[in-house]
Amino acid sequence: MLLFLLILIAAAVAQVFLPWWCIVPVAFLLALWVGRTGGKAFLAGFFGVGLGWLVLAIWLNGQNNSVLAHRVAELLPLSGSIALLLLVTMVVGGVVGGLAALSGCWLRQAVWRPTLAPEPVTGTQ
Repeated sequence: MLLFLLILIAAAVAQVFLPWWCIVPVAFLLALWVGRTGGKAFLAGFFGVGLGWLVLAIWLNGQNNSVLAHRVAELLPLSGSIALLLLVTMVVGGVVGGLAALSGCWLRQAVWRPTLAPEPVTGTQ
């Protein structure tokens, strides 16, 4: 949950000042720092970035009365469906964020292996 919130907030803030692909280093570095398992890191990245993109797309869609979204949905094979365009936007952003977070978590696991405690020595041999 912490990784999800960190990715959601950091990616949303970073995209205000940087290009769209800034979500990759953001999700990667946060998962490298906080990520524990690959599956949880992927889901945190997927939903963190995907939800952020979905909210932004809905807000931008409302700003221009759905004119731009309808035109883009007609260009793509979506039959002019704005809802499908929003879903595609969320999935594309989510997959990019999820794979970046998964990569960061896997790098953490590969480099920083937890040290195992030595086994206790018993008196019998």
